[in-house]
Amino acid sequence: MKGKKNHSQIFVCLKSSTYLCAPKFKWENSHMSQRIRIKLQSYDHNLVDKSAEKIVKTVRSTGAVVTGPIPLPTRKKIFTVLRSPHVNKKSREQFQLATHKRLLDIYTSSSRTVDALSKLDLPSGVEVEIKA
Repeated sequence: MKGKKNHSQIFVCLKSSTYLCAPKFKWENSHMSQRIRIKLQSYDHNLVDKSAEKIVKTVRSTGAVVTGPIPLPTRKKIFTVLRSPHVNKKSREQFQLATHKRLLDIYTSSSRTVDALSKLDLPSGVEVEIKA
């Protein structure tokens, strides 16, 4: 992001007991169309990490710039079940279902990059969401 010259910087300041200033960037449309965002989700963290590594290796071989994989927060669902349906109300079991997520951004992509990504074979336990 340091090499990009076509951006204007806007500062937003919030007034409270202290001043907080955060820079916000406004990119031109040509830069926005070149970015491809890939979001991976799986119940197994090993599958997500291996798939992300495979994507990064493939994209870098085509000459595109990749940022990531960025680990997103793991969503945990906890289910509590009675062990016995009729007696012992205090005796319960808990089951947990964790969804692991990774985020990849691809910049300066070409048609070779898109072809390589479409031919890539990923495991069946990984959900892939692509936004251009």
